Amino acid sequence: MTVSDELLAPVSPGVELCYQTFGDPAGEPLLLVMGLGGPMTWWPQELCLRLAEAGFHVVRYDNRDAGRSTRMSGRVTTGRLARAFVGAPGPAPYSISDLAGDAFGLLDHLGLGSAHVAGISMGGMVAQTMALAEPGRVRSLTSMMSTTGRRGVGWQSPALLPTLVTPRGPGRDAYIRRALVVWRIIGSPGFALDEAELRRRAGETWDRGIDEAGVLRQMMAVLTQPDRTRRLADLRLPTMVMHGLADKMVHVSGGRATAAAIHGAELVVIPGWGHDLPAALFPTFVRGIRRTADRARRGA
Repeated sequence: MTVSDELLAPVSPGVELCYQTFGDPAGEPLLLVMGLGGPMTWWPQELCLRLAEAGFHVVRYDNRDAGRSTRMSGRVTTGRLARAFVGAPGPAPYSISDLAGDAFGLLDHLGLGSAHVAGISMGGMVAQTMALAEPGRVRSLTSMMSTTGRRGVGWQSPALLPTLVTPRGPGRDAYIRRALVVWRIIGSPGFALDEAELRRRAGETWDRGIDEAGVLRQMMAVLTQPDRTRRLADLRLPTMVMHGLADKMVHVSGGRATAAAIHGAELVVIPGWGHDLPAALFPTFVRGIRRTADRARRGA
């Protein structure tokens, strides 16, 4: 199995994205878009390899303000964030559309006119926005644990906000301790949490680069996104929506609303699944993404 080194791609003036590929370059391109604050390594390597074995040329990458990609500017205060959380209008350093533009820039860098796109949480919002902006470049869409941007669906448990914005203290050990707290809250109650793996992943995340100011900038992009519901109704591309019934970060109503908005979308709702990627569900994820891509191939 071919696995590339981590590489850098200039995608727009002042923005470089770190990315990595898996599998045969002649395979069907599949772009994996990570969610809020997450580096590309939160798409587990085992899952990427399984997707490559299913016939995809897999591309995972760090969004701006995550991992080894470019850090942006613009300070977001907790007060400003709280106002955005309750729907008060205000400027954001950048938008979900800007993040979608970064993704298209990466496809351009790789010489890919189009790709299958799968996104998690904020990454699902980016993937939906890509399909709306340039539907000819998105072969199929898989939106996982995400939502439409409509305020009345896909809400986050208010109890999570203090945990997400409270300063964690300095250093690697403090980051790992806080990460364990967060993952225990938002993880899947129906699937065993591997604490050793969570510690390893948190340490790897720290080592690849952490920027709490960048997480707040990404959060502002999420909180100020538009409601895509009406525009999603115009999409005509194979779509899979996957969501867990135990998701505390994005309520399952967000997934249901996404599937209801997109013509012909397939909805998969999984009991016990929270806001993570349990290894036990890797076969389900691979089958769903593969099935959706096959619908696109048959349609072509």
